Parts: sequence; structure tokens; C-alpha cells
Amino acid sequence: MKKFCLHFFLSQRLIAVLYFILLASCSVQRQINKTGTTNIIDNAANELINCQELSTAHVGIAVYDPSENKYLCNYQSDKYFTPASNTKIITCYTAMKYLGDSLVGLRVDDCQNTLLLYPTGDPTLLHSDFKTNPVVDFLKAQTSKLVYLKGKWEETALGQGWAWDDYQDYYSMERSALPVYGNVVTVYGNNGSVAIQPAACIKNFSNSYTDSALFISHIKRALNANEFVADKYSKEESNPSIPFIVSDSLVLQILADTIHKEIYTLSDGWHAFPPIVASYKIHSQPTDSLLKIMMHRSDNFYAEQALLMVSDQELNVMSDEKIIDTLLKTDFKNMPQKPRWVDGSGLSRYNNFTPQDFVFVLDKMRKEFSWNRITSIFPTGGSGTDLTGKVYAKSGSMSNITCLSGYIITNKRKTLIFSVLVNNNMSTATIMRKKIDAFLSSVINAY
Repeated sequence: MKKFCLHFFLSQRLIAVLYFILLASCSVQRQINKTGTTNIIDNAANELINCQELSTAHVGIAVYDPSENKYLCNYQSDKYFTPASNTKIITCYTAMKYLGDSLVGLRVDDCQNTLLLYPTGDPTLLHSDFKTNPVVDFLKAQTSKLVYLKGKWEETALGQGWAWDDYQDYYSMERSALPVYGNVVTVYGNNGSVAIQPAACIKNFSNSYTDSALFISHIKRALNANEFVADKYSKEESNPSIPFIVSDSLVLQILADTIHKEIYTLSDGWHAFPPIVASYKIHSQPTDSLLKIMMHRSDNFYAEQALLMVSDQELNVMSDEKIIDTLLKTDFKNMPQKPRWVDGSGLSRYNNFTPQDFVFVLDKMRKEFSWNRITSIFPTGGSGTDLTGKVYAKSGSMSNITCLSGYIITNKRKTLIFSVLVNNNMSTATIMRKKIDAFLSSVINAY
């Protein structure tokens, strides 16, 4: 009996020891897949992966040396993540390749005394970012009748997977074939003298506050109507903006008010036209001026419209689905992992890319375009550390998502490509960016 008890006791001890060994093995810190690079980079990556703020997060890291065609750091880089505004890197490459040196603001068929006007999706028309308006100047100078043809628009105003309640936020403007004023209403002046641009919306604006010394600082819009209400005020002017609901009739009214002449549509009885004697394009702004703002400000509207402009130019139809399908079968057919790509801006949580996908596109960009062009478009620098001139990258963030992908210039003047994608993190974007910047600083110093 004593012998049995001794065996039983020892077996229980053995089970307990095995249990604690198993438990310990489950709590071992996550390790990167080492690729033979310096321990400094490995240790820096492990420090990022295992920091407290990322203890419950999903993390993917890729650092690639294009000169040696090898990864220096590779942790879950073949896994899919929601990239937020890192999606704009894909859109930026597409626009750089297909939109030429300057944007086509309008296509025109000249039918003797009638001009047929075709929209291109150009977001710069009457936008406050640009001081000149070549399309407006062209239209003002015409003596022929102007007839607007909508073209082949096959999109929705808002994209797949966008949050419906973002409709009032500055970053969620409606997409359209002929944008004007960035498809937003902007309020200027104080309560003693309120001005609204575009003016066509002023009859739908209510402001019950009467203190003429205060400025309107925030406005709201009804969900399904262009009805605006001022609801916050300040002693300093801030010129708040809010997206308006786009319609052909409203846009053409705004444009007609600007050029001081009528613009007809086919519904006005214009069904037959004289023969076309000439066809031409009116260019608006330098393409890279748009892309630089898009990447630096992370402008969702510019990104969405840029992708639609490529679709219009290459497929003669404005459709995210069709141009994305075409690009995935051509330019991006060799992506390491086939992504799920649904919009131009990254507003959608349906987007799924891997860190290796971003490395692939960034490497493709580096091979096909000049370094001066890339660095003039991409933002440089970082939060909390001095990375200006050493990191050229696009950030991406939304709730519980922090991403950064781009190029590193090391202390030894090597150009590396990287992508760090973090999903399901419960910390703030500011803290996460500082953690990522610290990792990049280690790479800069080590290689």
C-alpha cells in the first residue's frame, strides 16, 4: 500500500511538473523568424512585438533589402491585416503610373456650336487647395452651348465597408463623377456675416445663434438631405466643412453659378448633335501635386477620386471593382499574397493586405519611378524621433489599427523597404507610432 501511495505521489508530482513546463512554453515571448541579419534588428523587432501595448495585438513586420533581394526581418509578414490608409500606397502607385504628368479635368467633344462635356472624376475642380482652375477658365471662355454628359458612372457615393455614421465627417466626402469644392460645404465669417461655399447650399442652412462676435465652429447635416445646422461657436474663425449630398442637378447649378452661363443636360432635350469636329482634353493640375497632398494629409477624397480617374481613363467607366480587378490581374498579379482590395483610401475595413504585399508595391514603385519623385510625394519623419530624411512612409490608422509602410535610409546610406502592420491594438495611435519609430531608429543605426 505504501509503495502504491509513493508511486501515486510521484506520478502526481510528474504531472504537475509537466503542467508547469507546458504553461511556461505557452507564455514564451513571440519571436521573429530570424533571417541571419544582425542581432540588433532582431532584438529591436522582438522588443516591439513583445511590448505591453501589443500584448493582445496582431502584428506583422517586414524589412527588405532590395539590393540583396532578401528580408532582414520577417515576422508574420505573409499574414493578412486591415491596413487603413496604407491602402493609399497602392492607389498612389496606380495614379503615378496611369494619370500622366497632369490630371485630365474634362474631356470635350466639339460639335461646331455645341460642346459635349464629359467628367473624369477630377477632385481638384474649385478645390481650395489649388489657386488656379483651368477647367473653369476654359468654360468661361466658351461661346458655344455647353451640354454635360454624365459618362459611365458605376459607383456608389460611399464605399464598401465605410462606417455609415461617418457621413458628417470631413474625411468621408461622397465620391462623384464631377466633384466641385471637394464635395464639401464650408462656412466662412462670423454670425454677423456668414458666407457659405458653395452658395447653392445656403438656402438649406440654419443658424439660430445671434451673437455676431462669435464664429461658427461646427455644423451638422441631416442624414439624407442637404440640410445644415450650426451647433457650435467660437471666438476664433475655423471655417468648418462638412460633406454635402451630391447630385448632378446641384453640381451643375454650382458650376453654372461659377461660370455665369447655363449648362444643359440630355434631359433638356439635347438628343441629336452635329458631327464631332474635334475631341480634346482640358488638363487641370499637376498629378504629383494631388498625390503629395493625398499622401501627406492622408486625404481620403483624393485617393478615392484618383482611383476612379484611372478607371475612367483605362476602362472608360468609373468603377472601383472593375479597375481593382484589372490591376490585380496585371500590375499586381505577382503580389506575394493576393489581397482583398475594395477602395482607394483604406476607409473600408474590408481591405486585407500583408506586409509582403506592401513591400512588393513599394519595391515596384522604386524600380519604375525616380527617387526624387517618390520622396517628393511621400511624407518624411516620425513622431517622437527625428526621422526626417531617413524614413519616407505612409501611416495608416483607425480604431485599434496602426500601420506604417515605406522606405528607410540607413546610416550606411542603404535603402530598405519596410512594412509594420498592427491590428487589434488597444493603445493609442500616438503611443504605437512612437514604438514603431523606435524600431525604425534601431534599423537605421544597425544597417
